[in-house]
Amino acid sequence: MLRLIKRVSKKTGLPPGTPVHIGEKKIEKTRITIIDYDKDKFQQYEAEKIEECFPFKDTPTVTWINIDGIHEVEIIEDIGKHFDLHPLLLEDIVNTGQRPKIEHFENYLFIVLKMLYYDKEETEIKSEQVSLILGSNFVISFQESIGDVFNPVRDRIRNGKGRIRKMGADYLAYSLMDAIVDSYFVILEQLGEEIEHTEEELVKNPTPETLQAIHNLKREMIFLRKSTWPLREVVSVLEREESPLIKKSTSIYLRDVYDHTFQVIDTIETFRDMLSGMLDIYLSSISNRMNAIMKVLTIIATIFIPLTFIAGIYGMNFRFMPELEWHWGYPLVLLVMVAIGVLMLFYFRKKEWL
Repeated sequence: MLRLIKRVSKKTGLPPGTPVHIGEKKIEKTRITIIDYDKDKFQQYEAEKIEECFPFKDTPTVTWINIDGIHEVEIIEDIGKHFDLHPLLLEDIVNTGQRPKIEHFENYLFIVLKMLYYDKEETEIKSEQVSLILGSNFVISFQESIGDVFNPVRDRIRNGKGRIRKMGADYLAYSLMDAIVDSYFVILEQLGEEIEHTEEELVKNPTPETLQAIHNLKREMIFLRKSTWPLREVVSVLEREESPLIKKSTSIYLRDVYDHTFQVIDTIETFRDMLSGMLDIYLSSISNRMNAIMKVLTIIATIFIPLTFIAGIYGMNFRFMPELEWHWGYPLVLLVMVAIGVLMLFYFRKKEWL
């Protein structure tokens, strides 16, 4: 539940546009990485100061400025001042509780995404907010911590593979979005394996731990759906709306990201239906098991009813009971009781109650 609810009380009483970091501090020091390239040259280095990013605002090359760590609000404000970013945008960057969205400004686009990882040890999905600012010749990405799913994009830029070095900043933004969406498929595969394993346990031997696993998976599906469902609208807006920052040649690739997003959402809905069905199966199996136990106990009790009746009669301490003086009375009564039990078992078996 803590992943779904962020503490926003820090902003109480502050004017709009005041950047206040809301979320977990995941690294100690902010790291700034700059990648600058065109079709002929490439350079990558780590900046010591935020001022090293400023000259790339108006260069003819494409520049990717990646900032790991958004808890140092002063750095976010400095880059916002130089790149003329709106104060409300800066406020959204440092607030990690944002839902995926896109906002259009005069000279840039602001995109918020959720980068997800699946922790097998804790069997839960970890989330990290990624904010992208797309300008005419630059992309600025803000991440909460070091480590992401963008290494394939970096490799393509570094090695000059594909068309990324020949395209503009809009294609770079598309590539980053595509890498995030592709990582969702990896998570879905891992969750699919967990669901399949839980389903096998459900069929063979359902236990309270199986019920807990189903509830955990349902909770992860809710979290995953909350993180991915708005993404379809973001990509749809990028694809449909005309923007001078998005070329027509890039819109075709955005359509592919939209298709992948739709597949992710469709798979999530399928998994949610499967888990709901598994929960019903678990409850039904537990109910059936209880009914089977109650049936056995009922049959045992039914068999002992006439036996208890006979034992109760001969357990009475009346003095003048005619059978008390019989030499074979005791074994005869036992034989009658065994015969009654056997006949009742035979009758229950014939009726297929056993």
